[in-house]
Amino acid sequence: MATTYRIAVMGDWESVMGFRALGLDTYPISEPEEARKKIHELAKTDCAALYLTEQLAAKIPDVLDRYKDELRPAIILIPGRGGSLGIGRNNIQNSIERAVGADIL
Repeated sequence: MATTYRIAVMGDWESVMGFRALGLDTYPISEPEEARKKIHELAKTDCAALYLTEQLAAKIPDVLDRYKDELRPAIILIPGRGGSLGIGRNNIQNSIERAVGADIL
């Protein structure tokens, strides 16, 4: 039987609670230490993808570096209520450059 994986969303309350209606696990977290702890916990479970607000990700770059080459959880940065900081786009661009060998965006 196939394994069912979960998808989680983490960030400030206003940014993540709308995802609960879609059935995603939501974690309204704004403190970097709490986010670090929760990401490490989720990595040990059946969480396949973690949507993380850019505002929170900016405070924990060490965690992003730790999981950037891991299969699970895939950490995808999304804009928070304050708008985009451009971190998510830069991460995608860097990943494409590593995979393809050139900047194609």
